[in-house]
Amino acid sequence: MKRNPTRSVRVGNVFLGSSHPVAVQSMCATKTQDVDATVQQAEAIRKAGGALVRIAVDSPKDVEALAEVRRQTRANLVVDLQESYRLAETVAPHVDKIRYNPGHLWHHEKAKPVREKVAFLVDVARANDLAVRIGVNCGSVDPEAKARHPEDDVQAMVASALQHCRFMDDLAFDRYVVSLKDSHPRKVIEANRRFAEARPDVPLHLGVTEAGIPPEGVVKTRVAFEQLLSRGIGDTLRVSLTLPNPRKHEEVAVGLQILADVAAGRYRSVPVFDDDRLNIISCPSCSRVENERFVELAEKVKEMTAYAHSHALTIAVMGCRVNGPGETDDADLGLWCGPTHVNLKRRTEAVGAFTYDEILVRLRRELDALIEARTAASAGR
Repeated sequence: MKRNPTRSVRVGNVFLGSSHPVAVQSMCATKTQDVDATVQQAEAIRKAGGALVRIAVDSPKDVEALAEVRRQTRANLVVDLQESYRLAETVAPHVDKIRYNPGHLWHHEKAKPVREKVAFLVDVARANDLAVRIGVNCGSVDPEAKARHPEDDVQAMVASALQHCRFMDDLAFDRYVVSLKDSHPRKVIEANRRFAEARPDVPLHLGVTEAGIPPEGVVKTRVAFEQLLSRGIGDTLRVSLTLPNPRKHEEVAVGLQILADVAAGRYRSVPVFDDDRLNIISCPSCSRVENERFVELAEKVKEMTAYAHSHALTIAVMGCRVNGPGETDDADLGLWCGPTHVNLKRRTEAVGAFTYDEILVRLRRELDALIEARTAASAGR
């Protein structure tokens, strides 16, 4: 495959970018404090061919567990800081890369300039021989970037990424990669294409976030990856599928297969996502999932809504409170799962919280009402 002329970034014993092979990675969905389960999953991902293994850290107890995980696995570890960027200093000795989300960084310690927070992370990375990923997600773009591009959410993502690249450059730190993720393949393609044009030197981490349940989740991911990789865009990738914990390593197998197909010129015939049919998105699950029934619920939502396949509606099923509220804002109907209840939304409007036994009935009622309203509106035109 042709490749964009990006610089090379080392992560542990793996090199991303330049002429190095595209690296496949995945993320543990276990509770980080369950050390045995996390080590087992990290090793399963590594043995499946995963060059990097991401782990979520949200508390000092997670940091303690991470230290033990580090001792027991040979995987190159990436820590996902999300809203806990201050933990970077304590996790740094145990990982090879830190990932932060510019949107979450903006919201944490708002009185402190974002650049100052980035400088803190860069200082930690330098002191501990770490790489950094600037991870921009569609559902959590910082309000300032969104305000500058109110009619173009793709450009808001790109602008946020470019701003944080400038922060890194001003700090003379070049050991970083960028990701721009959305649940819609078209937006992922466009965001990464625009960014690659602006910064062809920066290695890109590809992903369709909340791609969902196989096989649809694989199809969405393949749509984005085939179009980007064939243009020379992409230096590492993660396939984000909604899978039970014992099958999490299958994300790596899917990623490797897509790479092999693109390298061999095997482009499968896949549908173009033009918003002309029902679209079910669901997050890939990680250690933040607060009820393991989330995966089962995602499957049931897919089955229950099959009757509405010809309607251009989006239903999002998210597994936790960190990404759930924001990542469901653009969906016609959004579900984000807590320990005992599932929160239901109509785009940004909260409908209510329902038990796992109640939610499907209420979701069906809301879906029927949306279909009826749209059908009436079309008939009245």
